[in-house]
Amino acid sequence: MFTFFFSRTSPLKICICTIGKLENLYVREYISHYKNYGIDKIFIYDNNDINSERFETVISDYIAIGFVELINYRGKLKQQIIAYQDCLNNNYNNYDWLIFYDIDEFIYLKNFTNIKNYLNQQHFRKCQSIQLNMLFRSDNNLLLYDNRSLFQRFTKKVTKPKEALKSIVKGKKKIKVNCVHNINNNLRSCNGFGEFNKKEKENIITKNPDFQFYYIDHFCFKSTEEFVKKVNRGCAFWGTIDDMKLERIRWYFEKNEITKKKISYIEKHTNLNLSILIKNISTKILS
Repeated sequence: MFTFFFSRTSPLKICICTIGKLENLYVREYISHYKNYGIDKIFIYDNNDINSERFETVISDYIAIGFVELINYRGKLKQQIIAYQDCLNNNYNNYDWLIFYDIDEFIYLKNFTNIKNYLNQQHFRKCQSIQLNMLFRSDNNLLLYDNRSLFQRFTKKVTKPKEALKSIVKGKKKIKVNCVHNINNNLRSCNGFGEFNKKEKENIITKNPDFQFYYIDHFCFKSTEEFVKKVNRGCAFWGTIDDMKLERIRWYFEKNEITKKKISYIEKHTNLNLSILIKNISTKILS
């Protein structure tokens, strides 16, 4: 089923570029996941507030062996594209592929335990980027955080095909980052099977919408408590605008069950009134 071509004189070199804020509870699981998949290096852009938590307190061992490199972006707003561009500028010539996944995004490759074997397939030779679908994990109706792994806590899938993609970009060529998901819309992109879309510049989706082969597990909600912290911290792309907080909450309730406990918890910890938002979502669901 899979054809490999190991004609290279040296193995592929692959890195991850990511930006994180208030991720200390999850970053070790993320790093371990990708280390087990054969990634060579992870560049983490530390976007925490100046006086908030530090990644060094939980991943000092990975930093000491050089597997993780921290870049100081503390206290800066709306830095995701800027951080991606910086990572590309500094590393595009040193790596064969660069992965741009957040700390809540975990790759899954059926039949492959090492990502280098996956990327070394002949059908990726002409790809400039590989776009994998995201499989969204629900909150599993958990209101509060507990210290089990993400995969143990969030087992329910809530995704629909064609919703979101993230990119693995081929190195050795300097490019301009203009999109968080596609990195650059002009790249020749293929899906996880090496297939190109017939329509130029159109997003690629896999031919398996049931997510049986190659995809990204996206733990974007977690428990209600954790989701609220994520909303309040803002994001590296949009910042902390109240309208964007409401938009993220709307999306949360469209993907997860609406309960009085969740509504009460979110209102209490965000100081937002959700009555109109919930009414609109409920009407949409009923219709």
